[in-house]
Amino acid sequence: MKNLSDKKSKLVLWFDEITKEDVGLVGGKNANLGEMWQNITPQGIKVPHGFAITAAAYKYFLKFNDLDKKIKDILKGLNAKNVLSLEKKGKEIRNLIVGSKLPDDLEKEILAAYLKLSKEYKTNNTDVAVRSSATAEDLPSASFAGQQESYLNIRGEKQLYLAVKKCFASLFTDRAISYRHDRHFDHFKVYLSIGIQKMVRSDKAASGVMFSLDTDTGFRNVVLINASYGLGENVVLGRVNPDEYLVFKPTLAEGKKAIIDKELGTKAKKLIYAGGAKPTVNIPTPFKDRKKFALKDQEILKLAKWGVLIEKHYGRPMDMEWAKDGISNEIFIVQARPETVQSIKDPYVYEEYSLNAKSKILVEGIAVGAKIGYGKAKVIKSVSQISKFKPGEVLITEMTDPDWEPIMKIASAIVTNSGGRTSHAAIVSRELGVPAIVGTKIATEAIRTGQNITISCAEGEVGRVYDGILKYRIKKTDLKKIKKPKTQIMMNVGDPEKAFGFSFIPNGGVGLAREEFIINDYIKIHPLTLLGFKKIKDKNIIKEVEELTVGYDDKVKFYVDKLAYGIARITASFYPKPVIVRTSDFKSNEYSSLIGGKLFEPHEENPMIGWRGASRYSDPKFAPAFALECQAIKKVREEMGLTNLIVMLPFVRTLNEAQKTLKIMEANGLKRGENGLKIYQMVEIPSNAVLAEEFAKLFDGFSVGSNDLTQLTLGIDRDSKTVSGSFSEQNPAVIRLISEAIEKAHRAKPRVKIGICGQAPSDYPEFVEFLVRRGIDSISLNPDSVLKMTLKVLEIEKRLKR
Repeated sequence: MKNLSDKKSKLVLWFDEITKEDVGLVGGKNANLGEMWQNITPQGIKVPHGFAITAAAYKYFLKFNDLDKKIKDILKGLNAKNVLSLEKKGKEIRNLIVGSKLPDDLEKEILAAYLKLSKEYKTNNTDVAVRSSATAEDLPSASFAGQQESYLNIRGEKQLYLAVKKCFASLFTDRAISYRHDRHFDHFKVYLSIGIQKMVRSDKAASGVMFSLDTDTGFRNVVLINASYGLGENVVLGRVNPDEYLVFKPTLAEGKKAIIDKELGTKAKKLIYAGGAKPTVNIPTPFKDRKKFALKDQEILKLAKWGVLIEKHYGRPMDMEWAKDGISNEIFIVQARPETVQSIKDPYVYEEYSLNAKSKILVEGIAVGAKIGYGKAKVIKSVSQISKFKPGEVLITEMTDPDWEPIMKIASAIVTNSGGRTSHAAIVSRELGVPAIVGTKIATEAIRTGQNITISCAEGEVGRVYDGILKYRIKKTDLKKIKKPKTQIMMNVGDPEKAFGFSFIPNGGVGLAREEFIINDYIKIHPLTLLGFKKIKDKNIIKEVEELTVGYDDKVKFYVDKLAYGIARITASFYPKPVIVRTSDFKSNEYSSLIGGKLFEPHEENPMIGWRGASRYSDPKFAPAFALECQAIKKVREEMGLTNLIVMLPFVRTLNEAQKTLKIMEANGLKRGENGLKIYQMVEIPSNAVLAEEFAKLFDGFSVGSNDLTQLTLGIDRDSKTVSGSFSEQNPAVIRLISEAIEKAHRAKPRVKIGICGQAPSDYPEFVEFLVRRGIDSISLNPDSVLKMTLKVLEIEKRLKR
């Protein structure tokens, strides 16, 4: 094996000798390190240098020790499903390999390369990472990720040789043997290369992983970064809950500070250097460090830019590992590989659910959404019992409110006794994409805990709960083939975490993004509590605020940042399409339920028509809190560069209220027309329609809120069960007011755009026809209704020859 000049037979290859084409020689991990060293580092991206012990060296090692035959003998009669047998045979093979000798010439080549690397970094016996990089002959695309071992902080000749043999042995970990056995790979046509790479002293700083897309949805316009203190193994292996950062690529490219979300992880432990036989050790992270983000904003942005450059070089989404050196404060990319999960999925597929069979109907109610769900029923009659709820169960309860949302997110379906299409359970389940049936009246009595049930919302407006687990089918539609109607079809989005996924549904943007969901779910604290936090005396409130605002000494900044991040995730998901963000429209009873809210909110007999919307914003008692919303919106538009954000004001009773609110916004940096800012107004009070021409002089657009407009036109409290039977968005009086608002908006000079974001279009196809006939500019729908109504609008427009 000596003096071989052929690249394919070399025992050692430096990173500057290999590229991504050399997977067969050095495995995917090393091939990509070589590719980056040669082609990425010239772009300013730092990659620690190193070399690869080749697959040829592994073959030579096996042959030198006659290990092929010995391993085959051990593997005879292997039953990979017998865990004890697998463990016994795997351990025997690994001990055999570690106990074997490296050939002298291989040892010499490894040592010479190690000494050269040490000299390059001006250190005797420099610290290196020794990482396995598996490959398969004629199978360069086979994935063997995570099956073999890596060893960190390896120093000196003896440690290096032992780590190399342990890496060779790790080709026969139990999981690797089982993987190859199940996929019919020949154990002796899968080889191991080893990467020897200079360590980055992230034990004194931080490290983590980075993806050039969103790993949950495949959304391509973001870079996702996870970070924790210490060496990167803890993040890669999921041992810690790391920080998470999202950076928006399009505005990052424009030089904006495009961090659209930051989530503080617990980072409970960190892996650091240790001496002796065990080169690394996990220790608890100091509490003060857990409360801080592991990376500064400029470091997050730098990493994201590198992620974009690496993705561009490879021409596909990438999965990368990075590390920050705590001595030099420099950041390095230490690994990169193509992302192989979300990037191969097609997000442009619409799913339509239908049952294959039916059984006994247990209860019926109002269907929310159009999906089918199933699972074991869990009857919970009080919020105090929600800790008993397990993921995947079907929630059966009287009704829900915001306190129930933690378990609603993990439910396979939701069934309530009370509530209608605008109830809390209905609104939240739509946003979560969870099938729900509301208003069943008797669900908590007719269904028992532990009973297997199927929930069908795929049969029209009536939702049915069936006994037992029923089979169903899903019809998929290619969304790329759907034409775009002339009437703009937009979407109602509340939950920022769902926005990336919703963006794949054909749409013209977001017609309603509600701040209330963000404030209630991600902030949970009344803004005036944070503004006056130093004056708060209640120990329980102080404790709750301190727990929620970990990482923020400035409590007001917490509110602005969290609100901005929630708004930004929705706005970025649909960029550059318009996203209409409605400022907070909590009623006093809802604001009161936020932490500290009772200290600042009045008791109102009918909060639905009380202190809300513009009257609240322009009130000196609340104006400082509204200023925080303005700051968050300004941050999204100017700092993050998401200028597709349009602001919409709810519940503007009078022209005077409108003018006062606009002045407050201008004083807080949101001047209509400046930097392209558009400000819309909700049409949800009869006065808005009657005086539409006057309001049109103050705003750039209108959006009809059919729920509130109906209740105020008919004098019906939509929360009242007693008179709910008379509530109808299709009442002639409501129809006339909407028609009047559309006509006046279009007659205004300049013409004002008008859309609708209320519930009615999502529920009633005939209502959609009325809107299209009247020439409304846009219809904003719940995500589960968008495709169905898009097809309906196309059919109507065809009939009307538009």
